[in-house]
Formats: sequence, structure tokens, C-alpha cells
Amino acid sequence: MVRGMLAAAVVAAGALCAIPSLAEIKGLEIIAPASPGGGWDQHARTLQQVLQDQKLASGIQVANIPGAGGTIGLAQFVTAKKRAPAILVGGQIMLGAIVTNKSAVTLDQVAPLARLTGEYTAIVVPADSPIKTFADLLARFKADPGSVSWGGGSAGGSDQILAGLIAKSVGVEPAKVNYVATAGGGELLASALGGHVTLGMGGYNEFAPQFQAGKLRAIAVSAPQRLPGTDTPTLKEQGVDLEFVNWRGVFMQANAKPAEKKELEEAIAKVVASNEWKEILKQRGWIDQYQSSEQFAAFLKEERSRIEGTLKDIGIVK
Repeated sequence: MVRGMLAAAVVAAGALCAIPSLAEIKGLEIIAPASPGGGWDQHARTLQQVLQDQKLASGIQVANIPGAGGTIGLAQFVTAKKRAPAILVGGQIMLGAIVTNKSAVTLDQVAPLARLTGEYTAIVVPADSPIKTFADLLARFKADPGSVSWGGGSAGGSDQILAGLIAKSVGVEPAKVNYVATAGGGELLASALGGHVTLGMGGYNEFAPQFQAGKLRAIAVSAPQRLPGTDTPTLKEQGVDLEFVNWRGVFMQANAKPAEKKELEEAIAKVVASNEWKEILKQRGWIDQYQSSEQFAAFLKEERSRIEGTLKDIGIVK
């Protein structure tokens, strides 16, 4: 009798140990509101990879919905008929795009899930560009602002904000910045490589393969100090007293049920705590800026005010 009870207890204990700490989320959809290849797409596919590898979700699909600084993807995410759990990748660029595009759909219509990362911006030129240094760029820019085309992400996004801030810092009227907006990712890379713009702006590691191949050259980075393993001088080193970081995060649908909200929050928390995620951050040069849903919501209120104020200061919006 005792032996039988002990055997039953062992079986029960084994069964309890076999229960996963968090059930897999089935059929998760991750919306990257930009073209393949850019920062939002990279984050979406990295989340897909880590969620699957850590057995936190299965049947994950990534959908690219580019355009208008992420506001097209945002609008579709908000208005789509809910069929399965879904999350939206977004970031600082989207806040500016909502203002500049006068978007009818805003982040008030989604629920913050987590802030994930930050990334410093690189200013790059083609390898054969006559512009060899940032000083060369500034000399040309000051002499004839319109002759310098600044290629970056969507209008009103972090790249355009940084371009305006640089102009303001060096005594050029920000409204004179000749900014060329792209859908990001592949389009921006093609413009920079093809010399269709004087310079390109984007996350340092988005351009890394082109640096290694000798096709692009970084002439400045918006970090407080040089990035590990690189020799690209900072803006501050080159007389522009600026540092600038572009953050990225994820959102869920505002009508998500409490149980689904909790499930998604726990899954993302486990992702960012995993060694796999930490290693990817190191490889890609992404800065860990994780915030929980509540912390992220509070941050967004302040960030929205800051971005809107900056857009007005540099003349992008009235």
C-alpha cells in the first residue's frame, strides 16, 4: 500500500515537472509595418525566432505592411477583424509619422506591450563618394543646404528629426534640409548604394554587411561614444553636440482579453530574459531598453510630447 502510494506520488511529481511554465501561444501574427530588411522587420523576425526557439509560441507568421512611417500597418492592425493573437512592432519613427501624416489612427488605439531595444543612427555614404568625412559633409551642407540629400526612413521619423537637429546644431535652418523619405529597409539601402542620395541614415547594424563588403562607409554615429568594434567617430567628436537613440517596441490590440494580455506580456518578458535574445542584441548592436507594459505606457506619454515638440522646433510641422 505504502509502496503504491509512493509510486503514485512519483508519477504525479513527474507530471507536474513536465508541465511547461508557460503554454505556447498558437498562431501568433507579428505585424512589421515596413518593408523587409529594416529595423522593424528585423525585430519582428527576431521575435519570431526566439519565441519559437524558447517554445513560447508556435505557428508564428510575420506580415510586412509598409508605408507612411508605419501608420498604414498601424491602421490595418487596429481595424482588422481579430482572428488570432497579434502584436505590432513599432517605434519612435511611428510617433513622428502619426503627426506628420495627420493619421486618423494613433497609438491611443493600441495597447503598449513592451519597449524592447534602442539603436544608434549611422550616417553613411557610398564607398566612392567624394565625401570622405563628416567635416566634408558639413562644409558642403553649410555652403549649399539643398545640394545635400539626406536619405532616411519615413517623413517625420527619427532620421528626419536627427537631420533637423544636426542642421540646427551647425547653424543651418532645419527647414532647408533636403530630406528624402523612403519606406526604410531595402529601399533606403538601394538609394544609398546607388548614390541616389548624398547620404543615408539608419541603424548602424542595418548597414553592417555593406560596411564589411566595402560598399558603404560610415562617417558618423549618434552614440555617446564609439560603438564597440568600430572606428566610426561620433557626432560629438566632430563638433555636433548630439546623441540620439531610436527605440523599438511592441503593441497589442486594445481589445485583447485580460488572459491574452497576460499571456503575451509573460511571453515577451521570457524572450528578453533569454540568453538567445541577449546574444542577438550583442550581435546586432541593439541596446537593451526593455520596459514592461505599464512602464512603456508611461514612457510613451512623455516621448509623444517630446517628439511633437521637436517636430515643431525644427519646422517639420507647424
